[in-house]
Amino acid sequence: MIYSRSAEYAIRASLHLGLLEDGKCAMSRKIAECENIPAHFLAKLLQQLARKGLLKSQKGPTGGFCLRLAAKDVRLIDIVDAVDGLNHYAQCIVGFPECNDKMGCPMHDSWVALHSRIMDYLKRNTIGSLVRQMETRESQIGSRTKSRDIAVGKPVSKKAPRKQPVKGLKPALESRKAKRPSL
Repeated sequence: MIYSRSAEYAIRASLHLGLLEDGKCAMSRKIAECENIPAHFLAKLLQQLARKGLLKSQKGPTGGFCLRLAAKDVRLIDIVDAVDGLNHYAQCIVGFPECNDKMGCPMHDSWVALHSRIMDYLKRNTIGSLVRQMETRESQIGSRTKSRDIAVGKPVSKKAPRKQPVKGLKPALESRKAKRPSL
């Protein structure tokens, strides 16, 4: 992947939170369980995202983490920046100390174009746009699992076939569509 495993987990966890009803929080251990992310590692990532102002954390029995902004306002680039920083992405892909348009590494020209497309994608897309894409896909293929159950961390019946590539996200759409207006 182009960004770190930490950024991947942060995006998946933020997407999980974007699927929740407004005002609802999820405990980090439930998100970790649903998304198959190491719980201790995810707890630190979620705290980091909260310190950077992307998430809110609430204590108590109905506490946990939730998005600080509307899902449509949480850009992927902001999540990656909060976790990895963007300086790392400005470095030479091969690791040369000096790599620029005048004196580039063997991959420079092709990498600059690809890097630009990746950064544009991360700037242009939000958690809300990913949720909408998931809803569209979900409506095209359907689901047999109750989405709200997955989003709040209830275990999924072993009898229901699951076809989603990322555990927990795809099934979390069905009841969300019925209860929440589109972003």
